[in-house]
Amino acid sequence: MFQNFTSPSSPDQGPARLAALRVWMDEQTLNGFIVPRADRHQGEYVAACDERLSWLTGFTGSAGFACVLEDIAGVFIDGRYRLQVLDQVADVFIPVHWPETQLQDWLIIKAQPGAVIGFDPWLHTVSQIKTLRDALTASGITLRACPNGVNAIWRDRPGPPLTAAWSHPESLSGEDAANKARRIGADITALGADAAVITLPDSLCWLLNIRGSDVPRTPIVQGFAILSSSGAIALFGDPAKFDSIEFSENVTLMGWNAFEAYLSNFKDRILIDPASLPQAALQALEQGAVKILRGTDPCALPKACKNTTELNGSRAAHLRDGAAMVNFMAWFDGADPSDLSEIDIVRKLEGFRAATNVLHDISFDTISGSGPHGAVVHYRVTHETNRKLDSDSLLLVDSGGQYHDGTTDITRTMPLGTPSLEMRQAFTRVLQGMIAISQVRFPKGLTGRDLDSLARAPLWAAGQDYDHGTGHGVGSFLSVHEGPQRLSRATDVPLKVGMILSNEPGYYRAGAFGVRIENLIVVQPAPNLPNGDDRAMLEFETITLAPIDLRLIEASLLTVREKDWLNAYHQEVHAKLIQLLDATTAQWLANATAAI
Repeated sequence: MFQNFTSPSSPDQGPARLAALRVWMDEQTLNGFIVPRADRHQGEYVAACDERLSWLTGFTGSAGFACVLEDIAGVFIDGRYRLQVLDQVADVFIPVHWPETQLQDWLIIKAQPGAVIGFDPWLHTVSQIKTLRDALTASGITLRACPNGVNAIWRDRPGPPLTAAWSHPESLSGEDAANKARRIGADITALGADAAVITLPDSLCWLLNIRGSDVPRTPIVQGFAILSSSGAIALFGDPAKFDSIEFSENVTLMGWNAFEAYLSNFKDRILIDPASLPQAALQALEQGAVKILRGTDPCALPKACKNTTELNGSRAAHLRDGAAMVNFMAWFDGADPSDLSEIDIVRKLEGFRAATNVLHDISFDTISGSGPHGAVVHYRVTHETNRKLDSDSLLLVDSGGQYHDGTTDITRTMPLGTPSLEMRQAFTRVLQGMIAISQVRFPKGLTGRDLDSLARAPLWAAGQDYDHGTGHGVGSFLSVHEGPQRLSRATDVPLKVGMILSNEPGYYRAGAFGVRIENLIVVQPAPNLPNGDDRAMLEFETITLAPIDLRLIEASLLTVREKDWLNAYHQEVHAKLIQLLDATTAQWLANATAAI
């Protein structure tokens, strides 16, 4: 089993750990200290040694931070985690709704005038610190870069990950690593720079065609790099991890400790991404005579726009993953839900994926939420929270796999007994929103922000909504949450051909049930229509293959066009998966994909 069910949260330890941190703050003459979720690479998933926020507070969500003052400690969480945090932190920590409440605004109210707030400059980006400093200038509150206070009090902190990295072959990446470096190097030249700093591990792994096991669920190896405009790469990390990799002549490998000195001695024009570069790296650069140019990670957009090899690999991964999902759903339909728990669901689904014999890992811990747990957007079942499946309710299962040719992410909501009319209506509205995204044609140049409301409109008409984005980017055997592409009101990145995104509207009734339906989609050129003009248009190809439960649909709410899409999708699911199933499961699939 990839997933274990031990709770990583220790809310009972929170008060003592908070008290110890405050003692450290007093020793450092600090009035506050910021504890982010992030590590020095700003990734969503972090190694055990970097789980500082979870260790201190008990909160295990993938985004958020804490700010500890002398008399109050806030845990800042977004809409995905507002139920979860209540069960995971002791009452010495106060949940703060973020981003509605920004840290600088909270500090101005909660901190004393003249307060000094400490932060670890390796764990905060240039943009984050600039935003804070600019906002706090008039208040008399100052920020001070300092050693990490959690490290100082975490006596049994785990060591760094040591697993070796490996090469990701060109047969799966679709492009030689040296060619990538030259291509991105030319982009750096076009921006007026001589080199760029790369600190995001998924960018680094994509650029070098390597993968690793430094964090859970995401096959990355951590490192920093300086990519020159000529395509030469200075790579900084743990040299022992790269022993089995034959880098091309353009790569020079050095240890972690050489990074700051390299930056301090850099003399030319260098491109940084303030949204991902650690503040400590900027401080090192500013010690020298370098000219700093600000922009975006030059690998991010090329990585997001998958080439033909990567897209074909993702389609192949979704084909086998779809068969595993259908085997699971057919098994579930034949089981007695009253005999099953949330953990049983996770284990069974993981077993079907493992039976493909090519599963590298799951792409995130499976969300298996029955009844009220389905309303906890990123619920992770543990031995402590596990419960038998509800009756006459809903089961929400959000899961995915990491295969060497692609990363999958799918959510299906399934009936338990006889769900209520309210549940079926909510399911149907969520389905309508998902279909709206699936069907849309849109002009080239639009962003995910321009499309997000299409998924919400059916819910808005009923006075309902959901507190997460409609979709996130997905990598190619990399992060299941990839930037910069999103379907969200919080993005200004134009959608481009080859981008993979999730399409996952939802609805959550706290304490009762949750609904989410998720497919992955690929941005593709839209063919010209007979009466259209000559402007370039885009559309989405759905690559996830698994039936959507017909028993939860209130068909009277669907338009003819929505029914046509659903029937066509189910016809495709049946046609592509039928040859991968045994006779019994094939018959189940035929029934599950019947036309409505």
